[in-house]
Amino acid sequence: MKLLSSLLRISSIMKSLENKVVHTSEESAVYHAAKLLKSGQVIGIPTDTIYGLACSANDPEAIKRLYEIKGRNEEKPVAICVSDFKDLRHWGRADHLPDELIQQLLPGPVTIVLNKSIHLNNPYLNHGIEKIGIRIPDFDFIRDVCRIFSQPMALTSANKSSEKSTLNIDEFKHLWVSLGAVFDGGNLSDSEEHRKGSTVIDLSQPGEYQIIRQGIAFERTTSLVHNFGFKSLS
Repeated sequence: MKLLSSLLRISSIMKSLENKVVHTSEESAVYHAAKLLKSGQVIGIPTDTIYGLACSANDPEAIKRLYEIKGRNEEKPVAICVSDFKDLRHWGRADHLPDELIQQLLPGPVTIVLNKSIHLNNPYLNHGIEKIGIRIPDFDFIRDVCRIFSQPMALTSANKSSEKSTLNIDEFKHLWVSLGAVFDGGNLSDSEEHRKGSTVIDLSQPGEYQIIRQGIAFERTTSLVHNFGFKSLS
């Protein structure tokens, strides 16, 4: 009897977890994701590189929850995700960057680090750090979610700290129980190279750049900034 009870309980838990999965092709998926973000939930979401954990960047409780799920040291920063170029300039201080450079770097697998604008006012978002990494992924679903949500999403990789990044939702199934929903965009790549994630480049200072993480677009990114006359700090 105890064995049967345990099996039924496990079956119920598994069914509950499976019910959290929403395919990105579903008509209501974008609106469902935006609604969860507005309610302070953390969600699993695909990007153009790896799967991410996302929440509202200006919601203190959501940010704290994100760090708890990730098991991440709160001193380690997270990036934000936005939908369009104007949003990057709104949430980050990018007056010194030419439109042409930004438009060649993004959308794509690049995170641009800038000084925060006054609009990013969550004290729990990279506390004590004046800079913020900003992404515009080349992935329609996540950009559409950002447009409907109309606020920046805090974004970090969908895995526990020290675990490898994930290319499909089953690879972070142990986190599902803590998430509002998991949005399934399929297997993002068959290449292990893809797990490196986005190239992170600090462009916060006029005419200078520093690579924080090489990622999957390192060569193209450095070539572009060199063409615009930026000099490496490293």
